[in-house]
Amino acid sequence: MVDRRRVNRFLRSKIREAGRQYEMARSSYRDGRDSDLDDVPRDEADRARIVCRRYAEKRAVTLDSEGRPACYDADHPDCEGCVEDLHAGTIEIW
Repeated sequence: MVDRRRVNRFLRSKIREAGRQYEMARSSYRDGRDSDLDDVPRDEADRARIVCRRYAEKRAVTLDSEGRPACYDADHPDCEGCVEDLHAGTIEIW
């Protein structure tokens, strides 16, 4: 028979290792997501210069902690697409 303590130690070590890998991946994802928003051109007031998909006009907007423009409307599909493009780095800029 296999020693029960040995199996418990093995399982604990693997669970700890998986937890560390999860935290590293989570941290890397967060850093990568935030760095995408750093690539957006900004004006002198540190507002992102984007082209609004909803109204098709140039705007300088502040971004909240989740990377959404101040003009964001959760119920509008163009606003959802704008935020997705902003995070993907494919937003139209000026």
